[in-house]
Amino acid sequence: MKILLIGSGAREHALARSLAQAGADLVVAPGNPGTAALGENRALVATDPDAVAALAQELAADLVVVGPEAPLVAGVADAVRAVGIPVFGPDAAAARLEGSKAFAKEIMAAAGVPTALAHVCTTLDEVAEALDAFGAPHVVKDDGLAAGKGVVVTDSREEALAHAAECLAKVGGAVVVEEFLDGPEVSLFCLSDGVTVLPLAPAQDFKRIYDGDAGPNTGGMGAYSPLDWAPEDIAEQVVTRVAQPTIDELARRGTPFVGLLYCGLALTSRGLRVIEFNARFGDPETQVVLARLDTPLDEVLLAAATGRLDQVALHWHDGAAVTVVVAAPGYPAAVETGGALTGLEDAEAVPGAWVLHAGTALDDGGALVAAGGRVLSVVGTGATLADARTTAYEALARIGLPGGQHRTDIAASAERGEVRVPDATV
Repeated sequence: MKILLIGSGAREHALARSLAQAGADLVVAPGNPGTAALGENRALVATDPDAVAALAQELAADLVVVGPEAPLVAGVADAVRAVGIPVFGPDAAAARLEGSKAFAKEIMAAAGVPTALAHVCTTLDEVAEALDAFGAPHVVKDDGLAAGKGVVVTDSREEALAHAAECLAKVGGAVVVEEFLDGPEVSLFCLSDGVTVLPLAPAQDFKRIYDGDAGPNTGGMGAYSPLDWAPEDIAEQVVTRVAQPTIDELARRGTPFVGLLYCGLALTSRGLRVIEFNARFGDPETQVVLARLDTPLDEVLLAAATGRLDQVALHWHDGAAVTVVVAAPGYPAAVETGGALTGLEDAEAVPGAWVLHAGTALDDGGALVAAGGRVLSVVGTGATLADARTTAYEALARIGLPGGQHRTDIAASAERGEVRVPDATV
């Protein structure tokens, strides 16, 4: 199968790795130094719908897979479908689920999906009223795309107001102020062909920069799967109460959702609640979910893109997967790029480990350097979560990046059996 994969991060490297293992003839645009080893990289502006559609035609692609959110919101999937090529990824109208948190709340309300109470605010006075109404901890979200860094959760009213002011300063800026949701978080990816919904394995990610969930939010510093502490029927609960009603509501509005509905969830003392929707595979959860998927990924994504998801049955590897993100100095604020990366081959010599490129590039001399905030995702697999953690951190210890940073506690609480789900959710 000839597949054009759009994107350049660790999520796309993970997708490329699984697609290549399935035997796909792969072109990644624009790709990164890691994806270049799995297929052909092609220079491309990923948010240019016409350019993506033209490249898909030039390649005579059997399937286009769109990784990041920005191209989806820009209408890349619309343009590819318009030239008659199957595409895994929602049209721009359906991708508003991620492009606008206010729209996502509207859809959830119409579909009866359980979520946090929220106020959509366009002025600081409205924000202040909403903060006072909900009380601390304060949850303030940028309404638009923010690469996973648009949310502030804080006990400080001043910090919440400052974040809101920054978001409102944008053209057409708006924020969503929500009630705080307690309980552990779960990420569940749900495939959709516009009608049928098929859940993947649940995962949990770690959004804050420092150990112990301290510091500012990032795009994600690590993840693991499976979640032995979650209710056994969590995937079925989410499909029944969240994903299927959402997909049905979008279809009713004439904007069928074809692609990956990312359900970010909290298992709270008042039951299951949706924190957020994304319209694509999550990063870094994709790195661990795909590590456990046994079914060929190319067949799964093509079935979703062509309305045949009801014919797919998913199979999973036993065991666990953990990924730990290596970030550049200064991330997530003033990122310092250009640092030399070493030891990747040594890391991949650890049995059950591999390294996925995110923000990397080759310098003028051909040496691998850091070129973004999140630089690498180091994946470890094993028979148990403890084994997978050991593998991931052993591999990571062999990698060098001057001033690089990573969390040391990814999946540690789960390994120790310390994650607790409130009784209301069980």
